[in-house]
Amino acid sequence: MARVVVDVMLKPEILDPQGKAVHGAFGRLGFDGVADVRQGKRFEITLDGEATEERVAEIRKAADTLLANPVIEDYTLHVENGQ
Repeated sequence: MARVVVDVMLKPEILDPQGKAVHGAFGRLGFDGVADVRQGKRFEITLDGEATEERVAEIRKAADTLLANPVIEDYTLHVENGQ
C-alpha cells in the first residue's frame, strides 16, 4: 500500500481570514513570537498497491480539478510508500 499526500494552501497573495483569526488567538492566549499563520487543507489518499507513475498522475489530475482551486490555491503532492 502507498499513501499520496496532497497539501493545499491559499496562494500568498490571497487573504486568509481564518489564518488571521488563528494568529490573533495566539496573541490573546499568550503565545508570543508568531509572525503569521496560514491555514490549509491536507488530503491523505491511500492506494491499493504501489504508487506507480500513472496512479500518481491520476491523483495529480484529481488535485488539479477537485482538491484545489487553481485560481486561489497551490498544492504540493508527495508519496509515502509502505504506510
